[in-house]
Amino acid sequence: MYVAELRTRRYRGKQPPAVTRPEDVAKLLARSLNDAKREHFMAVLLTSRHAVLGIETISVGSLNASIVHPREVFRPAILAGAAAIILAHNHPSGDVSPSDDDVEITVRLLDTGKVIGIEVLDHVILGGNGRFLSFREKGLLV
Repeated sequence: MYVAELRTRRYRGKQPPAVTRPEDVAKLLARSLNDAKREHFMAVLLTSRHAVLGIETISVGSLNASIVHPREVFRPAILAGAAAIILAHNHPSGDVSPSDDDVEITVRLLDTGKVIGIEVLDHVILGGNGRFLSFREKGLLV
């Protein structure tokens, strides 16, 4: 199992960006993930009004896989006092179709969020060149 050290981007001083659509998440993360050669799993930490508290890199995996555990996803959200999170990861292949593993971990994280009181608003897969898929828009959030 390869889990990268947690790296956080926090918004201090200036008004943090608000996330209201999947396009906002794609724009927010595009610079970090567009040219990545490995899969990066991220969590966008949000206030109750969906202003961005921070962006956490949860894990960095291989070309087509990343190890994600609910404990690692929700720890930074709890510490930051986040009301909600949006999950995001890239597919270096450019194909934004969710894998069975993507769907499985999303369901697991949705369930965990319900138990601890931090809502998972969406899971966005980025494929580069402005391509992305929103689990919410595709009806994949249960």
